[in-house]
Amino acid sequence: MVVGDDEQAARAERARKIGLFRYQLIREAADPELSTKARGKMVRAIAAVEHVDPFGKRVRYSRDTLDRWIRAWRRGGFDALVPAPRQSSPRTPAEIIELALALKKENPDRTGAQVHRILRTQLGWAPGERTVQRLFAEHGLRTHGSGGPAVFGRFEAARPNELWTGDALHGPKVGGRKTYLFAFLDDHSRLITGHRFGYAEDTVRLAAALRPALGARGVPDRIYVDNGSSFVDSWLLRGCAVLGIKLTHSTPGRPEGRGKIERFFKTVRDQFLVEITGDDEPGRHQVADLLEVNRLFTAWVETVYHRRVHSETGQAPLQRWMTGGPIALPTPEALAEAFRWEARRTVRKTATVSLHGNVYEVEPALVGRAVELVFDPFDLTRLEVRHRGQSWGLAIPHHIRRHAHPKARPEIPPEPPKPTGIDYTRLVDATHQADLAGGINYTALTGIHTGIPGQLDLLTGTETSPAPPRPPIDDEHAEAHGD
Repeated sequence: MVVGDDEQAARAERARKIGLFRYQLIREAADPELSTKARGKMVRAIAAVEHVDPFGKRVRYSRDTLDRWIRAWRRGGFDALVPAPRQSSPRTPAEIIELALALKKENPDRTGAQVHRILRTQLGWAPGERTVQRLFAEHGLRTHGSGGPAVFGRFEAARPNELWTGDALHGPKVGGRKTYLFAFLDDHSRLITGHRFGYAEDTVRLAAALRPALGARGVPDRIYVDNGSSFVDSWLLRGCAVLGIKLTHSTPGRPEGRGKIERFFKTVRDQFLVEITGDDEPGRHQVADLLEVNRLFTAWVETVYHRRVHSETGQAPLQRWMTGGPIALPTPEALAEAFRWEARRTVRKTATVSLHGNVYEVEPALVGRAVELVFDPFDLTRLEVRHRGQSWGLAIPHHIRRHAHPKARPEIPPEPPKPTGIDYTRLVDATHQADLAGGINYTALTGIHTGIPGQLDLLTGTETSPAPPRPPIDDEHAEAHGD
């Protein structure tokens, strides 16, 4: 039985989530600067506690398993932690799966074990409890006792770049369009490491704020964000994995741990946004476009916020940041790799793959295999083909219909067309007046005014006056003229 493309893609995504989870577990223990003794102690500590996997299940891993993952990561990087998706077809009948999902949706408090018992009682057979739990996780149904990632609460990082917190603020309208501010704050110093106003709350605008931050302020150990669509995008997960950043999301409905950046956003509203507007209001600076907003905000951050003493730390954010000493910056190659996007495709029998309407030629040896297409979202003419972590060179463009990814929308809308200066209604009126000027006034020829007083004359455009009374005609005159 051939597995469908959708099912294959779902399995690949599941495998990728497992790889990211494994990476987050071993990231600190895999640090090459650790001694063997320190690494062993850290691995034993990881193996001694339970962890919540990407599908809500509590799991434990032995020290041997963790050591094996560390060795695999050192040999092949992140791709070596991604398990190969299983190619076997599901053995559970579709009607059993539908019934199990219906039982869970009917009563969300039912556990996988309870649904297993109900199915066994009703049908005489049921899939295993682990199979039912995995089924619920794949369909996003809450499982009993599932927990979320740990939050930081009232926590302060011990040094710069230990923890960044990122979030988005809904800004004012500029040029008739709503703006959004992405910002990242260093937890230790309260320094704003990166920021950007944009016209959309999407991945591209997030990257526009994060990439300069990483290039100028270095790579943090962790980034803490919420569950907004731009922060859970697979691009951000991939970029953090490439740079060795542990990405943590707050528990839905529990915003603890983001208090520092929320406090910064309040300062932005009270001290910066209050002074600007997109409208002509008294006492406010009228901004012309998005470029000016970003320029003014950068000036405010660097000259006001970063240099003023913070009420909690007792130091200016920039001063506290500088106490951390020299910061190692990522190489341009590593930064470029982190901000590339990735798509998985299966190579057709014609040795081609498609991506958003474009067709590319790849090596014939890859026919029938699942490959990763790595690309810059703003340039779909250049794609690198990878298979199991090995590069197979650039794909050859065969038919290009789109040069940029659909999500990579331009920040500035296209300029409106220049006006032609043609007023059609005035042209029609001028033509009508010309026709009147060169026409024949039949009323003037007859000399008889039959218009109704006050009525508009269609030929002259003036109101008609009352017609003069006709002279009386006597009877003899009428007989002579046959009246």
